[in-house]
Formats: sequence, C-alpha cells, structure tokens
Amino acid sequence: MPTVAALSLIVLLLCLMNNNDHNMIPVAEAVWLTIPSTGTKCVSEEIQNNVVVLADYHVVDETVTEKPSPLISARVTSPYGNNLHHNENVTHGQFAFTTSEGGNYMVCFWVDSSHHDASTTLSLDWRIGIAAKDWETVAKKDKIEGIELDLRRLEGLVQAIHMKLIYLKKREADMREVSEATNSRVAWSSIMSLGVCIGVSVLQLWGGR
Repeated sequence: MPTVAALSLIVLLLCLMNNNDHNMIPVAEAVWLTIPSTGTKCVSEEIQNNVVVLADYHVVDETVTEKPSPLISARVTSPYGNNLHHNENVTHGQFAFTTSEGGNYMVCFWVDSSHHDASTTLSLDWRIGIAAKDWETVAKKDKIEGIELDLRRLEGLVQAIHMKLIYLKKREADMREVSEATNSRVAWSSIMSLGVCIGVSVLQLWGGR
C-alpha cells in the first residue's frame, strides 16, 4: 500500500502536469502546422543540456483527390546553428537526438518548389525528456506494472523537474551577470558623458572671458 507521503507526491506531480504554463516538466507536444506555399514554417523549443528529443512528422492530406501528397523538407538546428537533422522532398520523417547544449532548438519546414500552389498541413509529434522514454519497454524489462510503474514514472518526473530548476537557476544567474555588466557600462558611459559636458562648459566659460 502506498504511504500518505507517496500519495501526496502523486497528487502534487499530477497538478504540475496539468498546470504546465511554465513548462516545468518536459512533455509531448503534438501539433498541426500550416506550411505556406512559399516561405518557411518554424517551431522552436527551449531545452536544457543532456535531454533526449524524439519527433515524428508527416503531411496531413486533407483532400480526397488522387493527386499525390505534397513533398516537404525539414531541418533541425541547435542553439549555435548546428544541423541536427535535414530531410528533403518527403511526406514524412522523424528525428532523434540528445541535446549537447542548452537553448532554443528550432525545426523548420518548407514545401517542395513543385507544390507552391497551396498551403500544406503537417502533423508534428514532438516528445522531450521524460515524455520521450519508452515506458512500455521499461515495464517489460524490469517486470513492473501498476502502481510500481506509476511510481517509477513519477520518479522520472521528479528528476526532470529538478534538472529544469537547476537549468532555470543557472540561466537566471547568467542573465543577472549580463544585466549587471550592462548597467555598469551604462553608468560609466553616463559619467564620462557628464564629464565631457562639464569640460566643454568650463572651456566655453573660460573662452568667454
């Protein structure tokens, strides 16, 4: 039987999962994107270091004609501009990687040049961190089920929250350092400008005599 503390932890984590405004827990995000006939459609996600990312995408054919589905191309880039995935002229695809740097990871889609007559709908299933873990395989491998599997999953969520908090704390410290450095430069610039103004005023007064 689970203890009161374990039940309280389960309730707390379920509340956090339902209230995901601040993205404290990496979750799966399945979205439909409308790719314009010309140009590029991009989606970005801020992810910390050493997190598993899995994604599947495919063209959603909303027509009933025998016309073939439009072809799309995809590219995934890291915060520093490194190409993590590049696929051209396909109707579906997938990518998987483990982040090596924290920041905004961007995936962009565009329609093949021969299908520029209309926009295209794309389904993107984006799974990050704990959401990318195959819990069915874990259950079979460790021979666990029921409440034990739920507790194992919640343990993973706790670890994900802890890592997210560490990342946010580090990011806040970095932003504070940048802000303090900027304020210091502005202060010195203001002092120098004031000194120049005073110097010019003194020279004008001296010249007026």
